[in-house]
Amino acid sequence: MNIGPHVLPNNVFVAPMAGVTDRPFRQLCREFGAGHAVSEMVTSRRDLWHTLKTSRRANHDGEPGPIAVQIAGTDAPMMAEAAAFNIDRGAQIIDINMGCPAKKVCNKWAGSALMQDEPLALSIIEAVVAACAAQGVPVTLKMRTGWCQSEKNAVRLARAAESAGVALVTVHGRTREQGYKGEAEYETIAAVKAALRVPVVANGDIDSPHKARAVLQATGADAVMVGRAAQGRPWIFREINHFLNTGELLAPPLVAEVRRALLEHLHDHYSLYGAYTGVRSARKHIAWYVRELPGGDAFRSRMLAIDDCEQQVQAVAVFFDALGAAMDRLPANRRVGPDHMDQALLENAE
Repeated sequence: MNIGPHVLPNNVFVAPMAGVTDRPFRQLCREFGAGHAVSEMVTSRRDLWHTLKTSRRANHDGEPGPIAVQIAGTDAPMMAEAAAFNIDRGAQIIDINMGCPAKKVCNKWAGSALMQDEPLALSIIEAVVAACAAQGVPVTLKMRTGWCQSEKNAVRLARAAESAGVALVTVHGRTREQGYKGEAEYETIAAVKAALRVPVVANGDIDSPHKARAVLQATGADAVMVGRAAQGRPWIFREINHFLNTGELLAPPLVAEVRRALLEHLHDHYSLYGAYTGVRSARKHIAWYVRELPGGDAFRSRMLAIDDCEQQVQAVAVFFDALGAAMDRLPANRRVGPDHMDQALLENAE
């Protein structure tokens, strides 16, 4: 499938996730078969563009194209300026965030809060499209089904976005009010797909090859986007692609392959964040890899006490060496999605 002039290798994407989909994680997902990867959201506030946090989020060193950057904000001229700024830094696709449910984002009327104010949302879309069109850069939009159960306006807003020139729309099958609770619904995504000519991507609770196929069939969507299920399980993209292409399930990855991938991920992670922040922010990724593995809970707890990169790498290597001595491949049917310990590691990572 295409996004504007860009031809993508497949229709299984990794979702932009704040604090997760940095450059090392995006590249890892691509290596395991993700057909498209969008950056963490970058603020439209000019005074924050040159902060360390934003510069890390906007880092694309060595990243294969097309480079897609998600921007967030509430002011149309500022969002247009942010789009132009990121294009100058290498962005080839600009994605508008109208899907983030986080309170710290929605309290500022950004993210999914924009779905409450359709005129403002449309003015932002039009301004960003105009700024990007001048440089031949397509614009995509990520949204939710609506603000709450009684205000599901995804179809109406998606139609307006398409008319304004958006090249692709992604819909997460929950309202902002739901956050990530309950189950995603796909009827609204199907309605958006039926209403549009541009490609539509289905997002929400896609955690297995079977679920990906079922969602594609139920919605008629052109692609699926995987979020939380890719945390600690980046090979899910090749599993889904293989199943969609052949109808067959792949065996779980070899322990040796997972060991190699995680260690490479850690080194790339440290190179972006530096030793002090890197060893702390890597904890959540390590925790996601080892959850539900033998000895995984105890190992996750140990990670909180390790503050040195070399010690962290060594501990991971030893853990997987021991696991590899007991089994060739990871166990099948591992649980997906964060738990209470993952949340503690996320909070401890900053």
